[in-house]
Amino acid sequence: MAPAMADLFQADAPAALPVEAAPLADRLRPASLGEVVGQEHLTGPDGALGRMVSAGKLSSLILWGPPGTGKTSIARLLADAVGLQFVALSAVFSGVADLKKVFAQARDHARLGRRTLLFVDEIHRFNRAQQDGFLPYVEDGTVILVGATTENPSFELNAALLSRCQVLILHRLDHAALCKLLDRAEVLVGRPLPLTPQARDALVASADGDGRFLLNQAETLFDVALESALDPAALAGFLQRRVAVYDKDRDGHYNLISALHKSIRGSDPHAALYYLARMLTAGEEPLFLLRRLTRAAVEDIGLADPQALVQCLAAKDAYDFLGSPEGELAIVQACLYLATAPKSNAAYTAQKAAWRAAKETGSLQPPAHILNKPTKLMKELGYGQGYAYDHDTADAFSGQSYWPEQMAAQTFYEPVDRGFETKLRERLRYWQQLRETKDQGGG
Repeated sequence: MAPAMADLFQADAPAALPVEAAPLADRLRPASLGEVVGQEHLTGPDGALGRMVSAGKLSSLILWGPPGTGKTSIARLLADAVGLQFVALSAVFSGVADLKKVFAQARDHARLGRRTLLFVDEIHRFNRAQQDGFLPYVEDGTVILVGATTENPSFELNAALLSRCQVLILHRLDHAALCKLLDRAEVLVGRPLPLTPQARDALVASADGDGRFLLNQAETLFDVALESALDPAALAGFLQRRVAVYDKDRDGHYNLISALHKSIRGSDPHAALYYLARMLTAGEEPLFLLRRLTRAAVEDIGLADPQALVQCLAAKDAYDFLGSPEGELAIVQACLYLATAPKSNAAYTAQKAAWRAAKETGSLQPPAHILNKPTKLMKELGYGQGYAYDHDTADAFSGQSYWPEQMAAQTFYEPVDRGFETKLRERLRYWQQLRETKDQGGG
C-alpha cells in the first residue's frame, strides 16, 4: 500500500512540538465549524458550508478573504466533518512535482474508498498552466479542491478552474469576533491579559480584522511577567507598534471611521479633519484610512469630481514615499479635497442597478451587429452585419442599440447637476435627443 498521503509532506519535517509549546493561534484552532468565529454566514445551519456538511457532500471551493479569518481551519474542519483525507499545500513552496505526487496518492486512496480534500493555500500564486493542471482531477473527483486566496479570484484564477468551484467570501473579523478569540485565549492560558480595558480595545482595533495577528500579539503579552496592566500608551511602547487609542466604547474604532466618512459626505471639511486627526494621533494605520478615503471618493463624489480618486491614489503614493509623519500631510490634503468636492453617488447607484440587472438577465447574447467576426463561419452567421462605425457617422454617433434583443434598454447612470456631472448630464441628454431623432427617421 502506498504510504499515507500526509507522509508526503511530513517525512522530512521535524517532530511536532508538544501541544503546550505550540503557538497560541494553533492551540486555539476550532474543533468544529460551530467554533469558527466571524464566519457564521457560511458555517451556520443556513450557510453554504453548514448545508454541505449536513448533506455530507462537499463541492470544490475557493475561500476568498483577508489574512487571519480562518480559511485553513475551515478547510481542515470540512475534511473531518465529511470523512475526507486532508492534504495541505502552499502554492508558495510547491511546484508541479508536488502536485503530481498528491494526485497520484489521492488516486490510490480513492481506489481504497477514501477521497481526498486538497487544501491549497494562496492558490493564486500558481500560474495559469499549474491551475489548469487541477482540472482533470477536480472533474473526475480524485480530489475535492479547497483553495484559499486573499486576492480577487476573478482576476487571479483561471475561468475554467473557477467554473468548477464555488467561491465563498470570508469576512474580516469584526470587533465581537476578535474579542471572542481573546476570551478563549485567556481561558486557555488561565489568566487575563495584562491590559486595561482601553488597552484591550486598542489591541483589538490594531488587528484590523486579522485573528492570527491578534493572537500572536496576545501571546507576546502572556509570555512576559508584568507588574501592572498596560494602558494604551504603554501597550504601544511594549509592542513597538502604534495601536489605536480610542475611548472605552468597544465600537469606537468603527464609530470614528463612520464619522469621518459621513463628515466627508456631508461636505464638512473641519469635522472630517477632526476625525482624521483623532484616528491618526491615536495610532490608526494610515493605509487603512487611505483605503476608506478612496472608498468615499468613488462612493460619494464619483464623476462629480473625477480628480477626487486621483487625489486619494496620489496621497497613497506620497505616503509610501515619505513615510510617517511627513506623509500624513498628503492624507490630510486628500481628506480636505474630498470634503470640499461636489458630491454625487450616481456611479454608486448605477453600479448597484447594473449588478442587479446582470443577475436577473443571466447570459443574454449581445445583438449580432456588435459581435466579433474573426472567422468565415461567424461572418456567414451574421456576426457584425449592419454594424455602424460611429466615427463615420454625423456627430460620431450612430444611435444604434447595443442591448440584447430580449432586453429593453436600461438607464443605470443618471448624473446629478453638480460639478463635472453637470456636463455629463448635458452630454447624455444631447445623445438621447440624437437617438430619438434617428429613431424617427430624421438622421
